[in-house]
Amino acid sequence: MFNKEKNNHNTDIIKVVSLLIHAAKIDENYTDKEKKLIKNFVILFSRENKKNITDNEALDIIKESEECENNSNQILEFTKEIKKIDIKMKTLVFKTLWEIVLSDNKSGIYENNLMRRICGLLYFPDKLSGEIKSKIIGNNKQ
Repeated sequence: MFNKEKNNHNTDIIKVVSLLIHAAKIDENYTDKEKKLIKNFVILFSRENKKNITDNEALDIIKESEECENNSNQILEFTKEIKKIDIKMKTLVFKTLWEIVLSDNKSGIYENNLMRRICGLLYFPDKLSGEIKSKIIGNNKQ
């Protein structure tokens, strides 16, 4: 299905995408809008890492990530991969997480709690996370 180099990249991205899927499912409503945001993230993340993937490869990564997320009972294994990436890519992950959480124009207590936990696990600045959230809320109002 993938050559060895692509497979190593896919192993890394599967954990990251599993976290996005977990965030999408936390409100028990995994929507097509959230799936589209995740697919766009996979393509952008791959491009930023100098990998060009097809739409079908992106969908394969998402399918593998959904299976990974379904078989996991904690987010620690997902955040381990994200700790390894630079702040630019972490910011992209947080932007996508907030887009997913706010895709229905609201964030509930479980979603807000998840985002605070992820900030703590990744040592991501709360202030920066809040700025990203505010920007997305502002964009959604337009």
